[in-house]
Amino acid sequence: MRSRDWAWWRPLLGLLLLGVVYVALAVVTAIAGVLGLLASGADPGTLPDLALEELTDPWVLLFVNASLIVAIPCVWMVWTVAHGMSRGWSSSVLARLRPRLLVPYTLMALATVGVGIGLSVVITFVAGDEEVSGPMPSFGWLLVVVLLTTPLQSAAEEYVFRGYLSQAIAGWIRAPRTGALVAAVLSALLFAAAHGAQDPLTFLDRFAFGLVASAVVWLTGGLEAAIALHAVNNVVIFVLAGALGEGVATEAVPAGVGLTFAALSLTTMAAYVTVVARSRRRLHPEIWTAAVDLRAPAGAFPVVAR
Repeated sequence: MRSRDWAWWRPLLGLLLLGVVYVALAVVTAIAGVLGLLASGADPGTLPDLALEELTDPWVLLFVNASLIVAIPCVWMVWTVAHGMSRGWSSSVLARLRPRLLVPYTLMALATVGVGIGLSVVITFVAGDEEVSGPMPSFGWLLVVVLLTTPLQSAAEEYVFRGYLSQAIAGWIRAPRTGALVAAVLSALLFAAAHGAQDPLTFLDRFAFGLVASAVVWLTGGLEAAIALHAVNNVVIFVLAGALGEGVATEAVPAGVGLTFAALSLTTMAAYVTVVARSRRRLHPEIWTAAVDLRAPAGAFPVVAR
């Protein structure tokens, strides 16, 4: 982000544009969705309640995911308009997403965080008072919505918090390592807070998730590992919730087994960071770019890198 024409006000302009344009697109998306349902002949009285506690309703989840997915083009727009740089710099040090890394990181996330979520669900039903009440009547539609849109929703959140916000914060700090650390902490705090009112354990879990996402971005030089982690986490939770019923928590750490859940979650996230770090010798993710120093040579015409 610290290109040849870097200025302190560019991230401020970018954050302002991101907020305004995203809110506008999210509202338009929600209105379009409601109008689409009405046009299809749906009774206004039967429209889904968009309250966050109804996320296992496939139509509610579709509305929510669509309103978040529109953040991806917003982030791309901000890189171009506010910084005069290619949208690809939001993805990796190569100024593009690296598809070859998505599958191996997804498998690593399934083997660590995915397994951890499965164990936590088992603990919830065995140690708690919950009973299996699924599969839900609309499980088929929920599965379609989850598999088609939840990975994109997860990617959208990573583009906002790690693809732009973290870089904007780090851009104001000259020391790279200090900037990365401050950006990781602040973006994780904002990431957790963005999920609304929550109990301390749930906030801690989401804060730790944000730190882990920043850690794997720093280790791999791009968003691929963070997107894989986020997508696996969300997809597994919603698939299990649809298959097993309301006993699977989608918005908070389950009551009754909170400390156990939190400890298991933190352990599996740490395991994911470990396997991603060790995989660098095998996968060779690019962690450097010619854009590390974009200062124009003395007397040279300042051309913005794209």
